[in-house]
Amino acid sequence: MSDRAQEPVAPYMAVGLSTVVHGIGSRRDIERNLQIVEDGIHAAVSIIGINMPVRLIALAEGALTGFTDEIFDIPHVTAARELFIDIPGRETERLAALARLYGTYIVVQCKARWPEVIDERFFNTLFVISPQGEIVHKAAKNHLWCRERSCVPHDVYDRWVELFGDGIEAFYPVLRTRDIGNIGTICCSDGEYPEAVRALAFNGAEVVYRPSEAVPMTQMGMEPGGTWLLQNRAHAHFNNVYMVCPNVGPVYVHPQMEHPYDIAGGNSHIVDYQGNVLGHTASGANTFVAGIIDIEALRQFRTMNLNSNWMKDLRTEIFRRMYEQPVHPKNLWLNDDPLQHADVDEIYRANIGRLIARGSFTPPARAFPGARYLPPAESPGEADWDQVRGLWEPDE
Repeated sequence: MSDRAQEPVAPYMAVGLSTVVHGIGSRRDIERNLQIVEDGIHAAVSIIGINMPVRLIALAEGALTGFTDEIFDIPHVTAARELFIDIPGRETERLAALARLYGTYIVVQCKARWPEVIDERFFNTLFVISPQGEIVHKAAKNHLWCRERSCVPHDVYDRWVELFGDGIEAFYPVLRTRDIGNIGTICCSDGEYPEAVRALAFNGAEVVYRPSEAVPMTQMGMEPGGTWLLQNRAHAHFNNVYMVCPNVGPVYVHPQMEHPYDIAGGNSHIVDYQGNVLGHTASGANTFVAGIIDIEALRQFRTMNLNSNWMKDLRTEIFRRMYEQPVHPKNLWLNDDPLQHADVDEIYRANIGRLIARGSFTPPARAFPGARYLPPAESPGEADWDQVRGLWEPDE
């Protein structure tokens, strides 16, 4: 603390990039999205950098690969082999060149293989590239929505703990820098859980990256940003952190689509450590959101305050037993290949049953059929990936 106090962190501009995305049918298709991202970074620095130095650029979830594996229910191992990236790899080097060019950190989401953890799996991975072009932070998404089949650390829990330990830093690591503060990363569904940003805050995070959310969460209620913005303002307020939250733009699900579809609803935003919105954009179509990050002001607020720096008087002991009984089973994909959507639905239904048995949920007076997976084709064969990948074949 004394060393950092002698070297104040200058205020800087953080930028969240929203781009139109083309769904990929193979790893080579990422190139098209990279070109759009590169154009966006050039534009952001040249326009926004006139106001304050841009020291942090954040990409939206899906910016590089879209959501092909989720939409088309591709078998997990197939997607790991054919669609996703290595870190480091040729895609990260393209972004590293831009980080070096502009002297900025770039924080990225992409689904990626993590072979040192487990073979033939992909993780929804968050990583930071330094102004020197080095990968200085890497973390995995920990919570998924019911149509995402990424592997998460909890799915291979025993292996993850063997490699990284079982402390919160193993699941919610924080990048500590001398020039832009301490950076934590979560993604989309992670932010549906208050514990995620609280874990990062306990680990020292001052700026939290949380990319992308979809309709209807981004449009619920009369206020812009829906419950996505509501959650991120709450995360910022409860934990005294900045939230940098870019949303993905309209998506071409496959190359045969004439027009993209705005599945996310825009509403990128940056929130300060008291929950105030610093920047907001309604559109997600090749645009950006920006806000000034003042790390020194945050540090003064945390250490001078006796009221609204809430973590200082947290009574941790009274919450300890709340998490002793598991809800979602661990190690699901440690030895078995991840299942597809319809089968995983039954895992979530069993979780609901577990909460009813525990008394956390009270069942309704009458049960009705709930949400279920509906294949995007008239017959199961048409929805099979061997058929769907033909959408990426050039017309004769």
